[in-house]
Amino acid sequence: MALTTKLIRLIYAPRLHAIDRFMRDPVWTQRRQLETLLDKASGTVFGREHGFGGIRTADDFARRVPIGEYEDFRPYIDRIRSGEQNVTWPTEIRWFAKSSGTTSTKSKFIPVSREGLRCCHMRGPLDIAGLFARLYPQSRVFSGKTLTLGGSHRLENTGGGAEEGDLSAILIEHTPRLARGMRVPGAETALIPDFEKKVEAICRETVHRNVTAFAGVPSWNLVMLNKVLEYTGKDNISEVWPNMELFTHGGMNFTPYREQYRKIIPSERMKYMETYNASEGFFAIQDDPASDAMLLMLDYGIYYEFLPVRELHDPSKAVPLEGVRTGVNYAMIVSTCNGLWRYLIGDTVEFVSTDPYRIRITGRTRHFINAFGEEIIV
Repeated sequence: MALTTKLIRLIYAPRLHAIDRFMRDPVWTQRRQLETLLDKASGTVFGREHGFGGIRTADDFARRVPIGEYEDFRPYIDRIRSGEQNVTWPTEIRWFAKSSGTTSTKSKFIPVSREGLRCCHMRGPLDIAGLFARLYPQSRVFSGKTLTLGGSHRLENTGGGAEEGDLSAILIEHTPRLARGMRVPGAETALIPDFEKKVEAICRETVHRNVTAFAGVPSWNLVMLNKVLEYTGKDNISEVWPNMELFTHGGMNFTPYREQYRKIIPSERMKYMETYNASEGFFAIQDDPASDAMLLMLDYGIYYEFLPVRELHDPSKAVPLEGVRTGVNYAMIVSTCNGLWRYLIGDTVEFVSTDPYRIRITGRTRHFINAFGEEIIV
């Protein structure tokens, strides 16, 4: 076993036990998440309006709080962006993840709390490391650097005291110093707004480093890797970074890109892990290399509900985790420690397993309904 991987396994052992625990008792874990969220937010504007203090069960919660999309939630978000606090979450909202999404041409501003940053958005990458170390104890991936290719919108002041920008910009600014030393490129390069200039800078900064992993959206990273080959004159990425072992990807279907990646990285050691990470939260990680499904992370300060796509016209048909069935297309609804409540994020998922709960992303809700609420297939 590689020394660094052994150390990672030792450091992450308590967290891996916690993951095993929620896999064994997922329903209890989710009930505790809901109870904690309601208790913390009972004194907020939203909590008082919807009687959080009197909610005792998941059914109570579903009756008192309507399911909503961004536009339904926007009046509360606008109040927070203007500087008001304790609106939907009790602690200060200091950041907004700016996302245009795929269902609207207008930008969305998703609140990010300290708890959401620490317990959700930043816990996901740490869990990836722990799960990978458990899956591949002989790996030397932790002996090198991880190349991350994210967005480029730097943080800007909202006018009300908070900052807004790409989620990746928020994460870059709050990455712990130890973790910062394990990733490339540096913050200045990572936040270059022009994509072509950023990729050129990444080439200059990283081709001589020991890069053992990279992360991001498959399409963007494929462009970057081809630029690296053009810059170095090499035939494949294994000649540039011979110790490359892992690509952590998300944001789009990887299947159309899989063969292109195999050609550009012809290494038998290469592994691929899919993640489900969005502005609203970090939701799932591929923990089983034999499956294309992802483990739903149940203790990230998120309470999940699922509405069958065929019932999108009837919000009362939404079910908690224990009510889902495999093979059914569901719209995903989240209540989070970022101050979102019964929020329809727009993604549809299918459960491939309920022991443990593993999902795959199947599309967007807008693909299934038109303006008149009739089901369509795109």
